[in-house]
Amino acid sequence: MKYIVLVGDGMADDPRPELDNKTPLQFARTPNMDILVSRGETGLVKTVPEGYPPGSDVANLSVMGYAPQQYYTGRSPLEAVSMGVNLAVDDVAFRCNLVTLSDDTVYSDKQMIDYSAGEITSEEARELILAVESLFGGGDKHFYPGISYRHLMVWSDGPEHPELTPPHDISGRQVTEYLPRGKGGEALLDLMRQSNNMLNNHPVNLARRAKKQNPANSIWLWGQGKKPALPLFKDLYGLEGAVVSAVDLLMGIGICAGLEVLKVPGATGNIHTNFHGKAQAALEALQRRADFIYLHVEAPDEAGHQGDTETKVRAIEEIDRQVLGTLLEGLDDIGDYKILLLPDHPTPLNIRTHTSEPVPYAIMSSTDNAASGIGYSEADAASTGIHVPDGPALMRKFLGM
Repeated sequence: MKYIVLVGDGMADDPRPELDNKTPLQFARTPNMDILVSRGETGLVKTVPEGYPPGSDVANLSVMGYAPQQYYTGRSPLEAVSMGVNLAVDDVAFRCNLVTLSDDTVYSDKQMIDYSAGEITSEEARELILAVESLFGGGDKHFYPGISYRHLMVWSDGPEHPELTPPHDISGRQVTEYLPRGKGGEALLDLMRQSNNMLNNHPVNLARRAKKQNPANSIWLWGQGKKPALPLFKDLYGLEGAVVSAVDLLMGIGICAGLEVLKVPGATGNIHTNFHGKAQAALEALQRRADFIYLHVEAPDEAGHQGDTETKVRAIEEIDRQVLGTLLEGLDDIGDYKILLLPDHPTPLNIRTHTSEPVPYAIMSSTDNAASGIGYSEADAASTGIHVPDGPALMRKFLGM
């Protein structure tokens, strides 16, 4: 038996007036997702434990079968693993976004215009982060370029518990109430202020402004934590496999879990990703020797953060057609299989950030002949009355443990 987990990041949502009061999942054309439900099971699962932030780090750890209460140490350390940055025991890693802030003179008066700086290219971003490293790096702090707007700061013996806010949680808001607080907060805020002074007039941003693109005019620090220690997925669940994703967070979780990380040309964290290539990479890994695939697609989440209804619906439809459709077509040549489909968390368009409500899941086995008569959506899942308490319980259910 081959096992495939397909995560449409942030797919779950609330009914939208522009979609005839349907959710994006209900409105989108998803014949392949409906096939899973018609031949299998659907219900709701609580992926984010009470008291934990509904981030993709917590939620994906949970979905992959690792209880966040036991294994979560922060988001950025997982990304550091994927980036090849070896953390010492006393190092604290921080996610370092390149963001677009408004032009207000006083930093605390500025607004969060764009948490992704217009989805800045990795090439432009690398130049900016290296400039930040030349200004602040050395000694106990270092900055490492990543992909697009997502980067890393490592602070040796840095503060572990300042109060920090993800920038995608405050799109369009004044940053006053969301600036770093607590132990180490003032030092982090000073880095952000100074980066704004330097980045505003950097040649990369002058060129972006000339092209009417959002400038990456500040760093934004959040998601801190220390080096993680996960048991191998094989030791927990008896399977070897691979992760397919375009984002460092998921690749980092995969590496820590001892899973192979498959790099797909053209894979991004947005709607322009190589949907078909991700599915093809999964099938090829299954044909080689993998028994388990964790296939993650970020595009619906990015659209949710942007408040872009049309793109979120399109992302769901592309996952259905190019990812799930390709999988279903190719898996019959591989043998018996089971597929688990779900979002990691909701990303409602009306608030443009994550929530911790239960999400709809669907499980189908090639050996099942069930017929449910319903489709795949939040309401359909709720109508079954099936509620799984957490991600690890869902993984055990999926694997028949």
